[in-house]
Amino acid sequence: MTPLSGGKVFLVGAGPGDPELLTVKAYALLQRADVVLHDDLVPAAIVSLAGKSALVVNVGKRCGAKGISQAEINFLMIEHARLGKSVVRLKSGDPAIFGRLAEETDALAGANVEYEIIPGITSALAAAGSLGISLTDRRKSSRIVIASGHRARGGAGEPRARNDWSGLAHEDTTLIVYMPGRNLTELRNELLEAGLAADTPAAIISRVSTPRQREWLTTLGKLNSLPAVEAPSLLMIGRTLERTRPGTAAENRARIFEGVEGESVLTLVESDIAPESSEIHLKRGVAS
Repeated sequence: MTPLSGGKVFLVGAGPGDPELLTVKAYALLQRADVVLHDDLVPAAIVSLAGKSALVVNVGKRCGAKGISQAEINFLMIEHARLGKSVVRLKSGDPAIFGRLAEETDALAGANVEYEIIPGITSALAAAGSLGISLTDRRKSSRIVIASGHRARGGAGEPRARNDWSGLAHEDTTLIVYMPGRNLTELRNELLEAGLAADTPAAIISRVSTPRQREWLTTLGKLNSLPAVEAPSLLMIGRTLERTRPGTAAENRARIFEGVEGESVLTLVESDIAPESSEIHLKRGVAS
C-alpha cells in the first residue's frame, strides 16, 4: 500500500537516560523532526535536542493529573503524519522492550501511515555495563530472559496476574525483570517456588544511567529485605552478578546532565548529513 501522504512516523528509542547513550541516528531525527511525541521518562536533556522549530508534546502516561490514553497517542501520530509531518515518537529505552510498540505500529499500519523503528539501548544493557558485568557467561549463563513484573489486571479490583516463572527461571539464566514493583516479597516467593536457589545473586537498579542511579546488591532469598526504590527500576538475578565490581556505577555517574539544553558530547556535522544518506559523520565535542 502507498501511504496517504508524505508524512512519516519514526518510533525512536531514547536509551536509558544518559544523553551520551542516544544513538547518532536518533539524534539526527530529533534535529529534523517537525513533531516530537515523547514519553514522560525521557529526560529533559534528550528532549531538548529536538530542533527549535519542532512541536514537542509530552504524551507520558505519568505526566499531569490526567493521563493521555494510548488511543489519543495513536491519533496524534496519525494526524500529524497525514499533514505531511516528520513525527518522532520518542520512547524511553528501546521501543520494542515493554514500550507498547506493537500497539502503535498496528495503529499506524491500519491508518496506512509509513513508519520506521529506530532501536535504542534498553535499561538492562545499561545496568549491566554500569555494574561491570556481562549478562552472558559460557561458564554460568547461557541465556537471558527479560520479563515484566507488572501484569495487567483482568478487571477492576482483580489481583495481579502471576507470571509462570517455572518456564523462565533457571540456574543458567540471567533473569531481568522490568517494573518489578514494590512487593518484592511476593516476587521473591514466586521465584523460589519456581526453583531458583535462595543464594542466587540479585540486584535492584533504579534510574539506570542517570545521576540519580542507585543499586542494591543482595541475594534472591534476601530480596524482601530491600527498601522501596525509586521508579523506574529493574531487577537482575543470576550467577553473572557474582562478578559485579563495587563502585563501578558510582564512578560512571560522575557527569551531571539534567537540565542541559540542546547540548551533547556528540556534535553532528550538519553539512555532512544528506537527507537520504546512510552515513553520518561526527566529531567529538565536550558539553559545557
